[in-house]
Amino acid sequence: MNIKEVSDVTGLSADTIRYYERIGLIPKIARKSSGVRDFVENDVAVLEFVRCFRSAGMSIERLIEYMGLVQAGDSTVEARIDLLKEEREVLQSRLLEI
Repeated sequence: MNIKEVSDVTGLSADTIRYYERIGLIPKIARKSSGVRDFVENDVAVLEFVRCFRSAGMSIERLIEYMGLVQAGDSTVEARIDLLKEEREVLQSRLLEI
């Protein structure tokens, strides 16, 4: 898929997708010989995950931290769970303020 197709599927702008790649929030996207990004199903799934957590209020910094843990492998499962629990507490606090 090209970036426009992924943008249509995820609801993220092409600029946002490029930004997420540039800052390392998502892994580097493979490119065709022409230089055009060539997204695969897993890339779209990662973007959907990021979109979901961003819309829930998770900061980009925390998402970068979380995605780094994911890329580090199974040995980081406990750290990922801890991070998600912390984020859940933050979200619950925000809900109580409403």
